[in-house]
Amino acid sequence: MAEMKQNLTCRQALAGAFQALSDEAIKAGWPEGDVALALAELAEEQVIELTAKVIIEGSIHPQLAAASRHSS
Repeated sequence: MAEMKQNLTCRQALAGAFQALSDEAIKAGWPEGDVALALAELAEEQVIELTAKVIIEGSIHPQLAAASRHSS
C-alpha cells in the first residue's frame, strides 16, 4: 500500500510539468494526438531502459515487477 501512495505522490509531483510539456508542444503546432503518442513512446522507452538496467544489475523494483505481472 505504501508503494501505491509513493507512486501517486510521484505522479502528482510530475503532472504539472508533464502537462506543461504537452501544452508547449501543442502550442508549437504539433497535433495533440501526435504529442500524446510521442510522450507515451518516450515514457515506454524510459521504462524499457530502466528494466534493462535492473535486469543487468540483478534486482527489480517491486512496482516494475507488479506492473510486469499485470500487463502480461
